[in-house]
Amino acid sequence: MGEAEQVLQEYFGYENFRPGQQEIIDNILSGNNTLGIMPTGGGKSVCFQIPAVCLTGVTIVFSPLISLMKDQVDSLKAVGIESTFINSSLTKSELKKRINQVRTGYYDLIYIAPERLRSRRFIELLDTIEVSLVVVDEAHCISQWGHDFRPAYLLIADFLDRLANKPVLAAFTATATEDVREDISEILAIQNSDIFITSFDRENLTFKLITGEDKRDFIEEYVNTNRDEAGIIYAATRKEVDNLYLFLKNKGLVVGKYHAGLSDAVRKKTQDDFVHDRIDVVVATNAFGMGIDKSNVRYVLHHNMPRDIESYYQEAGRAGRDGERSEVVLLFSPADIRLPKYFIEESDLSANRKKLAYQKLQQMIDYCYTDRCLRAYILDYFGEEDIIEECDNCSNCAEGQELVDITVKAQKILSCIYRMKERYGIGKVAKVLRGSKSKGILRLGLDELSTYGIMTDHTIKEIKNFAKFLVAEGYIHLTEGKYSVAKLTDKAYSVLQGTEKVVQKVRKETEQISTDNELFDILRKLRKKIAEEEEVPPFVIFHDSTLQDMINLMPANEEEMLAVSGVGKVKLEKYAQRFLEEINSYAQEKDIDRAARKVQSKKKKKKKAVEQQKVKSHVKTYNLYQEGQSLAEIAELRELNIRTIRGHIIKAAQEGLAVDLEPFIKDQDRQIIRKAIKKVGTAKLRPIKDELPDRVSYFEIKVMIEIMDKKL
Repeated sequence: MGEAEQVLQEYFGYENFRPGQQEIIDNILSGNNTLGIMPTGGGKSVCFQIPAVCLTGVTIVFSPLISLMKDQVDSLKAVGIESTFINSSLTKSELKKRINQVRTGYYDLIYIAPERLRSRRFIELLDTIEVSLVVVDEAHCISQWGHDFRPAYLLIADFLDRLANKPVLAAFTATATEDVREDISEILAIQNSDIFITSFDRENLTFKLITGEDKRDFIEEYVNTNRDEAGIIYAATRKEVDNLYLFLKNKGLVVGKYHAGLSDAVRKKTQDDFVHDRIDVVVATNAFGMGIDKSNVRYVLHHNMPRDIESYYQEAGRAGRDGERSEVVLLFSPADIRLPKYFIEESDLSANRKKLAYQKLQQMIDYCYTDRCLRAYILDYFGEEDIIEECDNCSNCAEGQELVDITVKAQKILSCIYRMKERYGIGKVAKVLRGSKSKGILRLGLDELSTYGIMTDHTIKEIKNFAKFLVAEGYIHLTEGKYSVAKLTDKAYSVLQGTEKVVQKVRKETEQISTDNELFDILRKLRKKIAEEEEVPPFVIFHDSTLQDMINLMPANEEEMLAVSGVGKVKLEKYAQRFLEEINSYAQEKDIDRAARKVQSKKKKKKKAVEQQKVKSHVKTYNLYQEGQSLAEIAELRELNIRTIRGHIIKAAQEGLAVDLEPFIKDQDRQIIRKAIKKVGTAKLRPIKDELPDRVSYFEIKVMIEIMDKKL
């Protein structure tokens, strides 16, 4: 066993590295400057914390936020690794004490903000100690093309140049596009051979896109269903945060709020309460989150569409950092597009950066309208290769969603708007359709319309929700201003004339993310009690995934407890006895057959391995295609998008299965597609698409690439 593997087991309590971790660690320990691109929750901290223990000198970590530094230091101390942070939160006496300890070589890791490099005295201090490794965390902040550009990060390169002893440099980020990666590697002088990109995929996250629904109704239903779980709800403005916070608080939920308009004290209390499990939900603007190292966030809801995919994926990545099943839900309305466009237009950005911002916004809008696998769309955006076009774990791929024809309802609503001469809002339209006898309706004579009372079988709220769906789908346009007026679009007239149908995808009712478990609740309460005693966040003691492994393995003694994922030697000594007492007491009270439990646990692992070897989804599609079914028929039969089915055909061809791809390309387009591919190459599909007429699809481009590859 190598030194890195030994540190992983003894300190962190894990038997195996996650994908990509060992390669990055080995590269750092070999003395190479390294850039690691890993998804949030992918375990990037371990990639520099283990080398910090293995190397003789101190490791300097540049980190963007005070709260993030504190959480990381608390977690390191809990496993027996000496570390500290130096930032503006310290008193003069605390700062002096820590600087003295730095001089003595007491710490393995020191966390600082890049702004600290503006202090000449601090740089002189670092000149007096052996710095073996410099880490740039959240490295996308160094790039002007990144979504969180922070000028102080540019000081790091100059700092490295002036150090007498040249330490190894390691930079890490979760959301870097190709342009940003190039920027980072150029500024920090990292060779292409030392850039490691693990998959951007977060398999434990379920991605959902909800359109045409009342956002507050959905959020209330969702949060109530997952009442005992930790979650973050992002909203676009301070006003929306305040209103949504009050709405949930009045519903009896334990909730906090966070935005830049609140005092430092209020923001700090909200963050501390959330991290320490004193509140379950935080409603926040995007000012909240980068510094949150909380591992057991089970869901992230977006009340509004973010401004770009990078921001969305970074915020989404705050869910499920412990690897347990978690959900990410984006509630989309076309009205969400106006605000980010306004911010871009009113910004002080240069013309080029404005153009880039608009491009990124359009890609975010496209995500909200796509019928493609949501996960595949995101991975494609970040340049991931070998993307599977169906994840079975997003709302676009999920089987069993019912498509309901609501054409008649739509015609009633659109007709009512027309007969009301497009002068009123959705609320009044709903009242007329319901047959309301309110004074306002009667005084205006709206009860005399032919559409009055034609939807008495629905509540006003249900009618308004139908109308909001029609807004989301572009049949109704709402005017801006204090009182929005409902107007018909050109699409609406096709429905009224009976030449177009309106179909709505009906989602399943919200289900609990985690199943109820009595022992889990017992262990979670014990964890919180210990955390309060030690004044640290509960996840510092053990992650949810570690508690779950305790339940699966039911350890009876310390030797068996060491087999639990996340229990190293230090935590075994500090906490094992108290957790074993609860587990043993529960096992005795419930008369649990531990031997049978262990056999069952092994069977579960074996079953999971077998399931992974079952017929893959794209092979099912291939088999149906070989039976003579068309792609459209297969899509209908399997209740999947046609785009997903097309992806299956490409995947089958790539794996060498016998697929005749020629019929998928029109004769008139063969030559121009082939010519475009030869001109720009196959590294990216977008440049090829830009060379071709709009009628040529990405599917046809992929088909031609496969045909050309097979002829080589």
